[in-house]
Amino acid sequence: MTFGRVCILAAFGLAIYALAAGVFAATSGRRDWAASARRAIYALTGMAIAAFATLEIAYLSSDFSFALVAQNSSTTTPLFYKLTAIWSSQAGSLLLWVTVLGIFSSGVLYATRNTHRQVAPWANAVLGGIAVFFVGLMVFAVDANPFVAATPVPVEGNGLNPLLRHPSMMFHPPMLYSGYVGFSIPFAFAVGALLTRRLDAGWIRSTRKFALLAWTFLTIGIMLGARWSYSELGWGGYWGWDPVENASLLPWLVGTAFIHSIMVQERRGMLKVWNVSLIAATFTLSILGTFLVRSGILDSIHAFGESTLGVPFLIFICLIVISSAWLIVSRLPDLRSRHTLDSLASREAMFLLNNLLFVAMACVVFWGTFFPLISEAITGTKASVGPPWFTRYLGPIAIALVAVSGIGPVIPWRRLSPSRAKALFWLPVTAAIAALAATALLAGVFESVGATLMFAAAAFSLTVAVREFYIGARARQSLEGGSLPAALGRLISRNRRRYGGYLVHVGIAILMIGVAASSAFNSTSERALKVGESVKAGDYTFKYLRATSDAANERLSFGALVEVRKDGKHVTTLHPTRNWYPVNSDRMGFVGRYFGGEATSEVGLKAGFTRDIWTAVQPDLRPLRPAISAGNKLPSIDNPEVQAVVITAIVDSYPRKAQTATFRVIVSPLVTWIWIGGIIVLLGALTALWPAPDALRARVSSLAAARLAGAGRDKKAAPQEA
Repeated sequence: MTFGRVCILAAFGLAIYALAAGVFAATSGRRDWAASARRAIYALTGMAIAAFATLEIAYLSSDFSFALVAQNSSTTTPLFYKLTAIWSSQAGSLLLWVTVLGIFSSGVLYATRNTHRQVAPWANAVLGGIAVFFVGLMVFAVDANPFVAATPVPVEGNGLNPLLRHPSMMFHPPMLYSGYVGFSIPFAFAVGALLTRRLDAGWIRSTRKFALLAWTFLTIGIMLGARWSYSELGWGGYWGWDPVENASLLPWLVGTAFIHSIMVQERRGMLKVWNVSLIAATFTLSILGTFLVRSGILDSIHAFGESTLGVPFLIFICLIVISSAWLIVSRLPDLRSRHTLDSLASREAMFLLNNLLFVAMACVVFWGTFFPLISEAITGTKASVGPPWFTRYLGPIAIALVAVSGIGPVIPWRRLSPSRAKALFWLPVTAAIAALAATALLAGVFESVGATLMFAAAAFSLTVAVREFYIGARARQSLEGGSLPAALGRLISRNRRRYGGYLVHVGIAILMIGVAASSAFNSTSERALKVGESVKAGDYTFKYLRATSDAANERLSFGALVEVRKDGKHVTTLHPTRNWYPVNSDRMGFVGRYFGGEATSEVGLKAGFTRDIWTAVQPDLRPLRPAISAGNKLPSIDNPEVQAVVITAIVDSYPRKAQTATFRVIVSPLVTWIWIGGIIVLLGALTALWPAPDALRARVSSLAAARLAGAGRDKKAAPQEA
């Protein structure tokens, strides 16, 4: 424990040094100080990794002398959850934040060690300043210190929060934090570019991969959170517009706009103000998401609750906003674009429209998320808006975004001629009209106008992307021969950024089809049933066959077997359960420790390509009350063997005594398309991230040339002939 604390203190000192040395190197032009500041970040990363490893070892060995381990683990916690429990707490997640920040910062500073000699020292200082804030929280805030000692040392820990005992949730936080932290890299270099007035696309080229990597991590985190919500919380949805859910969506929206916008600056030298503003906003919103989880100002199932960290985070956010705004405004003359829009029918115009739509969505989400605070400040009453409000205002923007994603990447820069427009879009427009007609025929166009328009927009976008893949593959096949799939593989391999982007657009279109269909056309029913009774949802009948129970090492499980039939034919049998996890508290009595803790749902799910059949159960445990009361009164209840017998007897008696249970059943179309679309988005992002062979060889050659040139200058050698 002392070693971990020493590592944190050392990391704090190194962060301060990296900040100060970076500023001195930037203002003095001293390359030796720039190298020293960079090495301080490397050392900080080593200290953070050492502290993280120390805490992980404590979790794995169930060392309850660490208060954090005692609060979030136990001897019976499975190994997988012991490994991942470190970020289930506020202090542990901050340590993860700092560790990931160090890894990202070390990576970009190493990659730019021979370039950006004016910008990189300032970026180093900014990254050091961010580290000062986060490490400082662990040094000075008691509830952020991961190495607090437990007094007295308990024999057993509390165990992991039951709601987090799901694989998706254990990968969800590190993915989100990696996304949040990753956006600090382009932000730091944007600040460096503004301070040095070197506002060409150089800083963008050096940090583009980091921005895309951050966006990829954030996308994975959001998808994992949606999957956890769908399968664990028992309400039947995958996105509830919870404040912390929205806090992760905000930087994703603005960050997506940034990734599109930088392409215009790289190609045409335009949208410079947009780019620095978007990355500043993205990083600010990333910190805002971290703030919401820790401040307790808005109620959320995802938050850590109230803590002392809200005020420091709010001050840090204000500092970022004010300093970024001052820098951008003061550099406006240097941010003028070299070119202007030649036509509204051009790729740069479509990218600008894309930006406006993403920012509009972010503004709507921001307003809806913080409306309780806004209403309280104005009226004194904390009001809130629900999912229908978000759907009403975000739906039209989302439809427009999906349609624009099919236009922007394929039209030419500067100007689109009418003849070229006809050649490009007659087939996608035909596909969109066909989708409208099919939806009207199958579901009724007035059943959900929003869903119908989304299907048409998605059909348009998908047709554009598929057409681009086909035309490119045929052209490659005519040049090099071979089969069409082989030509397609070569096409993507040699144009990974372009076709990776197309794959992302395909994934988003498929995902939005799933969202629109599952939101507009699902059938839901909720009823209390006795054994043998049924309830209907859509064309499906759900029959309660019998109650079930199980006593496992880490939980007590009570559930039901439910038969699902359609048109009298058996479809599947589902087994939803409700699980109770023991609480390490002597005040609750022995049986109370099992039944007084927090319960979680394990849904019964039959997923399919066209529809999901979903059910959750709320068992009625009232018939067990006499047995629970009798068990607590036994004089030998403190004996572990007696405890095991009592719990087994109570659990085993439930199927015989259970009379009723309350079921929530849902038949939802195309939910699987959401997860398929998410996987395609991930594949597209990885394709765009993976360096093409030619680009990799060029990078290696340029680095070798830079080293040779540096060595030549150091030796004062005469220029060599070509």
